Amino acid sequence: AASVGGRLRQCLAKGGTWVLTLDVSASPSGGGTLTVVVAPPPEAAAAGEIPWEAELAVPEPGRAPGTDAPASADPAQALLAADEDTAVVLERLAEQEALVAFHREELHQTNQGVLALHAELDAAGRAQRTAFAAERRARKEAETARRRLTFLADASVVLNASLNLDEIVRRLPELLVPDHASRADVWLFDDEGEEAHPASHAAAAVRAARTGRPQYAAAHPGGLPGVDDQPPSALDPDRPLLCVPLLTRRAPLGVLTLSPPGERWAPDDAVMLIEFARRASIALDNARRFEHNRDIAETLQRALLTELPDIPRLSLAARYLPATHGLNIGGDWFDAFRGPDGSLITVVGDVTGHGLHAAVMMSQLRTALRAYAVDHSSPGRLLTRLHQFLHHLQPDLFATAVIARFHPGEPTLTWAAAGHPPPVLRLPDGRVRVLDAKPGAMLGIPLHQEIADHTEPLEPGSTLALYTDGLVERRARGIDPGIARLAAALGSFEPGELDADPESSADRLLSPLLSDSERDDDICLLLCHLHG
Repeated sequence: AASVGGRLRQCLAKGGTWVLTLDVSASPSGGGTLTVVVAPPPEAAAAGEIPWEAELAVPEPGRAPGTDAPASADPAQALLAADEDTAVVLERLAEQEALVAFHREELHQTNQGVLALHAELDAAGRAQRTAFAAERRARKEAETARRRLTFLADASVVLNASLNLDEIVRRLPELLVPDHASRADVWLFDDEGEEAHPASHAAAAVRAARTGRPQYAAAHPGGLPGVDDQPPSALDPDRPLLCVPLLTRRAPLGVLTLSPPGERWAPDDAVMLIEFARRASIALDNARRFEHNRDIAETLQRALLTELPDIPRLSLAARYLPATHGLNIGGDWFDAFRGPDGSLITVVGDVTGHGLHAAVMMSQLRTALRAYAVDHSSPGRLLTRLHQFLHHLQPDLFATAVIARFHPGEPTLTWAAAGHPPPVLRLPDGRVRVLDAKPGAMLGIPLHQEIADHTEPLEPGSTLALYTDGLVERRARGIDPGIARLAAALGSFEPGELDADPESSADRLLSPLLSDSERDDDICLLLCHLHG
């Protein structure tokens, strides 16, 4: 009976529908045999499970085996009573099956959640990879744009650092080749905007000059923004050409023709090159206008300088050197002319500032001085009247000047200064004196002043140097060391050198004084040598 119960529990644990068959056979002695057959369900039988069979002895009716108690009249009831925990086992097995089904469903839901989470993570990974790729592209594009802007900024600095037209034209290819172009040609028109020798240039360059629009000449269209496509150049059909006009507000200056460093340009590179050409046009226009104005200024300056008179027994030599920066025109000036009494009046002056305004004011002062000298005024009186004239004519403009009068037949020099460096006098024996008597204040300042005259004995063989501060003043050392250097240079001449050639003497005097000059100011020198 115990083995039958165990077998039944195994069947219940396996699940499915098991067929239990009980067969009782009686014996003559009053007992019998119980045959138990347990048949597996069809699926188990198909898997090789065979029926299980067992035989049990049935005790005599009314008695249980080994006891005096009456036996059950029903053998099945007796068999099931032999294993009382079968029902409990079945109940627990049902509970376990329910629990297993619950966990199976829970596991299924968990698996579904895990699958959904994996799908979300995969989508998030794809989105992240897409974002990283977009960020890398954006960074690369930003870096490329930064390099283009840096190139344009650096190129603007280089192009605008000079006002020399030839130097700017020379620098244009240096800025472009080889990073942005394999070749760069600059075609400049003349000052009237005329196209010089158009036949020697590509047809696209000629079209760019005449239409004012960039042209791209190649076998295949370039698709560049703001650029017209043209057939390849007959002069060089295998080389793509980008022809950009150099435009200004007044007239086109020329055409910049470029060849790509590779097969072709990217659209953004073409936009950068067109902007580069625009900035180059501004620099070229500024340089051309500057050179034009400089030529006018130098012509005006030379026209305003005086031709020195021929005076018996007195040699004059003058030098005017414009500043090397700016328009090369300033307010430094010299003059020498005869007075009504036959005396020689020499003057060196300096109007503050540079440019055409200073030059015009210098011309007016020179004219006023000659007019005032008609009434035999002394140098101090002439400067006083010039002070009043300038103060009323141009209250915001000032000037310095020194005037020296040489009297015919008299060994005397009369001079006066207004805010100007002192004259330097070389005596016949080679000694040099700086005539540093107290000068007047600058001309034109809002101050009433009467500028005094000074006299100095003048022996034959003496030399007087009048000059402006540009000759002796240095920013780091002031003006006094420069005056001392001028005096030493003037004293270094041999006695006969100044008599023989005053012009060469003027050049020799300037040479040591200009060796350390930055030439940021005009320089004026007037030598007056009285022959022995």
